[in-house]
Amino acid sequence: MTTTTTRAAESALSPVRAAAPRPVPRRRRVSATQWTALGFAAPLLAYLGFFYAYPLWRNIDLSVHDYNVRAFVQGDADFVGFANYADVFASPIFVTALTNTVIFTVVSIAVQYTVGLALAVFFRGSFRLSNTLRAMFLVPWLLPLIVSASTWSWMMNSDNGLINSLLRALGGDGINWLTSPDHALTAVIIANIWLGIPFNLVILYAGLQNIPGDIYEAASLDGAGPARTFREITLPLLRPVSAITLLLGLIYTLKVVDVIWIMTTGGPANSSVTLAVWSYREAFGTGRPDFSPRPPSATC
Repeated sequence: MTTTTTRAAESALSPVRAAAPRPVPRRRRVSATQWTALGFAAPLLAYLGFFYAYPLWRNIDLSVHDYNVRAFVQGDADFVGFANYADVFASPIFVTALTNTVIFTVVSIAVQYTVGLALAVFFRGSFRLSNTLRAMFLVPWLLPLIVSASTWSWMMNSDNGLINSLLRALGGDGINWLTSPDHALTAVIIANIWLGIPFNLVILYAGLQNIPGDIYEAASLDGAGPARTFREITLPLLRPVSAITLLLGLIYTLKVVDVIWIMTTGGPANSSVTLAVWSYREAFGTGRPDFSPRPPSATC
């Protein structure tokens, strides 16, 4: 009897409970800490928007319009869609520039990282003149690129360059480093490797300093030789730093223009042209600035 009465009471109250209004959720107020964080992030967001987002949008706008100097000033460029992209991919220079870019990037990064890591391991040991020699290796990184490129251009001069003079003194023949299609790309790769080794040395040396010396002492007590220690301790623990080094090297190498432009201007016969150099040459290097290539249908 009691159970029946309880169920009846619950049935009578159930409509009332169902009809009861739900509480209105209170609006979440922004705390003072969140406002402070937003204030600190605002300059960074403004910087990213002004120097990254807007230039990216502007580049996309340039690429889908037929811009030249007049149209750039007056703002009446014709919309051409993907015609500029079609012209780029259909150009006979595109395959050459893409191939040279891949070779230039892969070889430069591989040699820079290998030599930089070898030097970092070498300088990790304490010996006399270590600091002096390490500082001397930073000289190429401190010099302006125009100075370094001009120096390499003089050293690789076919007639009176230092490298050819040494080759002739050793009984060999001179090489047309900058004027031969077979050697121009090699010449700019050598110069770029020389410029990038100090950067790899500094970053990798800093990464080696963060590896505890106790690990090497334990490996030495266990009988591990230098090769095994390098393979099983140094490389694995240096992997995060190596990833950052290779990523930054990739970014820097892909956009190299000044070194190649000063030494060969992408020649001879486009043998050393890369995508970055080709884009600069088409826009500004001809003496007739053209901010986006004019499609064939619009050519007079």
